[in-house]
Amino acid sequence: MDLRAYYQKIKDTEAQLTGESLVVVSAETSEGGKEGVRTEVPRRVAAKLLAEGRARVATEDETLEFHLANEEAREKFDREEAARRVQVMVIPSQDLRKPKERN
Repeated sequence: MDLRAYYQKIKDTEAQLTGESLVVVSAETSEGGKEGVRTEVPRRVAAKLLAEGRARVATEDETLEFHLANEEAREKFDREEAARRVQVMVIPSQDLRKPKERN
C-alpha cells in the first residue's frame, strides 16, 4: 500500500466535504461492517471512511431522519431521568393537622 497515495486520497476527499461534521451511512464490509448504520462524524473521519469505501455521505433525507431520531431519543431519555429523580416525602397525617391555639 502506498501511504502517500492513501493520505492524499483522504486529503482530497476531505477538501470536497463541507461542514464540521457529517452524517455517514456505513457500507457492508468483509470485516463484518453492517450496511445502513448512520453516524455523525467529524469531517476528517468522514473523509477517511469515504476514501476506504466503508461509508457514504447520507442524503439530506437520511440526515434529517437521523437528527430527528436522535432528538426523540434525547427527549425520551430526559423524561425518564426526570421521572427517576422525582422525590416523594412521606409526612404522617398527625403532622398535617393544625395545632390547637392556646390562650
